[in-house]
Amino acid sequence: MEKVRVGLVGVGGIANGKHMPALSKLPNVEIVAFCDLIEERAQKGAKEYGAPGAEVYTDYRKMLERKDIDVVHVLTPNCSHAEISIAAMEAGKDVMCEKPMAINYEQACQMLEAKKRTGRKLTIGYQNRFRQDSLYMKTLCENNELGDIYYARAHAVRRRGVPTWGVFIDEEKQGGGPLIDIGTHALDLSMWMMDNYEPELVVGSVYHKLSSRKNAANKFGSWDPAKFTVEDSAFGFIKFKNGATVNLEASWALNAMNIGEAMTTLCGTEGGVHMDADYSGLHINGEAHGKLYTKDIELDMGGVAFYEGGSETNPAVLEAQAWYSHVTNNTPLTTLPEQAAKVTQVLEAIYESAKTGEAVHL
Repeated sequence: MEKVRVGLVGVGGIANGKHMPALSKLPNVEIVAFCDLIEERAQKGAKEYGAPGAEVYTDYRKMLERKDIDVVHVLTPNCSHAEISIAAMEAGKDVMCEKPMAINYEQACQMLEAKKRTGRKLTIGYQNRFRQDSLYMKTLCENNELGDIYYARAHAVRRRGVPTWGVFIDEEKQGGGPLIDIGTHALDLSMWMMDNYEPELVVGSVYHKLSSRKNAANKFGSWDPAKFTVEDSAFGFIKFKNGATVNLEASWALNAMNIGEAMTTLCGTEGGVHMDADYSGLHINGEAHGKLYTKDIELDMGGVAFYEGGSETNPAVLEAQAWYSHVTNNTPLTTLPEQAAKVTQVLEAIYESAKTGEAVHL
């Protein structure tokens, strides 16, 4: 069996935690090139996950000159997603780009234009769509069991979980904090479930309330307030053209006990559903024969992102399988880049509304 040959640009946390372990489970895929500004990271990735003779690069342009690379995974800080993805497509490669699609909507649209112009395939890394609870909820929506879904709560809140490594708290590199980092997953799930990609009006607020604290209690260790240039919390209200609304909550540090991320609650005319914070189940509510009812759905705990293992319930593996099935057999693509671009548009509008104090009309 001829294998699909892959090159990685960025061999940091998301490459080690998600992409390389997932790709190692696919028998028809081999990673032949590893590129990172820190050469030692690329070398380590090549040693652990590389095909025989895998090469290491510090300049992605050099890597893209290779004619034998079929697919490129863009796993770099948000500010370079568009630049590298466009260059890869122009070099004749299909592209899997990590979320968010781009640092702003303009760059996301440039990626879509490059996809159209080059005829290459493009997807964005929203692996939470492949969790067992997400897939079950999507089936409920597709079967119209919730009726007309007119309200959703997109939830991505940590009590204290500021990522203190890499460039997560650097606004120039990332474009934002928890909103663009984990809020993007919750919003993507909500819009995907509702199958609603026509936002009309956005109102947002962002806060820098806890980021200035020194020696703060935090799951990943104290942060340096001088380097914490992104928001610590962000909240948005999105109204769609059909009248539906989404409330989005995103925070790395919030004095709240109702925590959980990459979650959505849906409310429709025929019923509603919400997710467990540990992704282990769903809770459906509705009305039948003049009485209210609730129904609990228990699911495989393997749906937790990046867990040890690699069974068919691992969302990272399922995402990779779906993507490479699309690449090799042109099967339907689960995460359309046009959808991801709309998520980016809404995120940017929340930041803009917070900056101006005005509603943003899209």
